[in-house]
Amino acid sequence: MDSPRLAFIGLGNMNGAILRGILASGFDTSRVVGTVRNTEKSQALASELGVTVLAEGDNPAANQEAVKDVDIIFLGVKPFGISEMCEHIKDHLPAGSVVVSVAAAVTTATMEAHLNPGQSVIRTMPNVPLQVGKGAVGLSAGTHATEEHVKAATELFEPSGIVVRVPEEQLDAVSAISGSGPAYAFYLAELMAEAGEKLGLAPELSRELARATVAGAGLMLDDPAANPAELRKSVTSSKGTTEVALRIFAERGLGDIIAEGAAGATARAQEISKDLAS
Repeated sequence: MDSPRLAFIGLGNMNGAILRGILASGFDTSRVVGTVRNTEKSQALASELGVTVLAEGDNPAANQEAVKDVDIIFLGVKPFGISEMCEHIKDHLPAGSVVVSVAAAVTTATMEAHLNPGQSVIRTMPNVPLQVGKGAVGLSAGTHATEEHVKAATELFEPSGIVVRVPEEQLDAVSAISGSGPAYAFYLAELMAEAGEKLGLAPELSRELARATVAGAGLMLDDPAANPAELRKSVTSSKGTTEVALRIFAERGLGDIIAEGAAGATARAQEISKDLAS
């Protein structure tokens, strides 16, 4: 699919990050249309991104008009709004187009049930570091999505991060690790900063040290050959200060806490999937 035409239904945090990543790769802005709810935001985004942005506030049929002449449609609405949006646009989707959802927990079966028979669907689980070119995307094809559709979607994501194709039943786990994962890293930096304050560092200094440390460690992990365990060992001297901290983390069950948190996130995604399918 050479230079596909794209529609972004909703330009919130995730769809906005995806679009910015695509545009940063040099994609033709004239082949992109987006939609938002209000006029002020549509004008601001059109000016910032250089693409056409329609506002539902000006035109209730904005989403339907946005999809009528495109090849790939990115649905960036909240999970509980996906089914309604599918119903709203289904009769306006061109033959051969593919709908790509970026919403957590919405299965391809749920989307297919609210679109016309035979409509191609791809479910993805991206994360916000896409906006800085360091994202991760899990991808699963629906019943009718072709390999060409999968290839086209993958190529759009790849300039902004890694893309992994997984069985759909694994996407909730992907969501718990990479989808929610940036929040875990941000939380770690937050807790490190709080710990520094308790040790007597000024709040701004402690926050800056924690931020720079987590960001720097992330850059070291950016090498595809990087092994987190080996990197950890390389900065952990025998009987040194780091070894003491890591031993306390292990004794307090930090690994179990993280595993339980990820399991909880996965279970919640599965609950939402059931609610949306009912």
